[in-house]
Amino acid sequence: MPIEPSLLSSLTWFAHIARNRSFTKAATEMEVTRAALSQHLKGLERHLNVRLLNRTTRDMSLTEEGQRLLDVLQPALTSIERAVRELGEANAEPSGLIRINTSRVAARLLLEPRMDEFLARHPRLRLELVMNDGFSNIVADGLDAGIRLGESLDEHMIAAPVTPMLEMAIVGSPAYFARHGVPETPEDLMRHNCLAYRFTSSGTIDRWSFTSPDAEARTVVLDPKGNAVFNDDDSMVRAAIRGIGLVQHIDLCVRQHLADGSLVRVLKPWCRPFPGFFLYVPSRAQMPAKIRALMDFLIEQREQLAMESRAGATAQGGEQGKPKTAGGA
Repeated sequence: MPIEPSLLSSLTWFAHIARNRSFTKAATEMEVTRAALSQHLKGLERHLNVRLLNRTTRDMSLTEEGQRLLDVLQPALTSIERAVRELGEANAEPSGLIRINTSRVAARLLLEPRMDEFLARHPRLRLELVMNDGFSNIVADGLDAGIRLGESLDEHMIAAPVTPMLEMAIVGSPAYFARHGVPETPEDLMRHNCLAYRFTSSGTIDRWSFTSPDAEARTVVLDPKGNAVFNDDDSMVRAAIRGIGLVQHIDLCVRQHLADGSLVRVLKPWCRPFPGFFLYVPSRAQMPAKIRALMDFLIEQREQLAMESRAGATAQGGEQGKPKTAGGA
């Protein structure tokens, strides 16, 4: 017959009394009153219909039945205490496997560049990146966390921003602009070779959306009509660097190419900031140490990305310089 759950606490308290051979010491150790311990012991003895302790005003000793019960309880309680202690230690130091669902863009921007630093800080951690451009139900899929753009998350999702505000940037090579001129408005893009990106999850083409910089703030949405389509952003950017056409990409992802001059940004006033990437998790309650470590690291990196973005904007005078056209303008 299984033990009644109510007996478990009484058995534990009996073991503490027996080990200390003192109600007072046991009460101090367990941070309860001496009277509470005495009541639990009496209740246990009544339930078992056996006397476990011989006690006087000055002395205490185990009965034969009490000693037999303690001999069984002691190793079991020791094993439980060790397991609880080890579990607490595991939670104190991040350890184990973190399975993260992430888009390839987010992985290249946020995880891959500083993965070595993160794993060096937490040598007992392992990462598994599950690449998927579509949104994932991390609970149903057995994952620990996900990284997605804020606009794709439900408002009730437990999430923390891990990048500053982002912008979509329209970029091309200096050579391309020298041959084809510089678009001044989104409508001008109809005369340019706009290279498209196809989402692997949905199969849809990423549309280019703009907001006018004037008071009307009108929205212009275009379907890129170029001679190439990509489902890999690195390949798409390399095509733009080679002068094949214009591409739309997240500003942070092309920042280095803008800095070294291999790409030039246009239509910046038409590209409004939007919420960046977020780390989303199943629950904020009892968050495992490994997930807290990942969240803290990405939030720390967000501040670094924000400083680098401000530095880049300052270096460029807050505006991208206009590329030279074939006419030398």
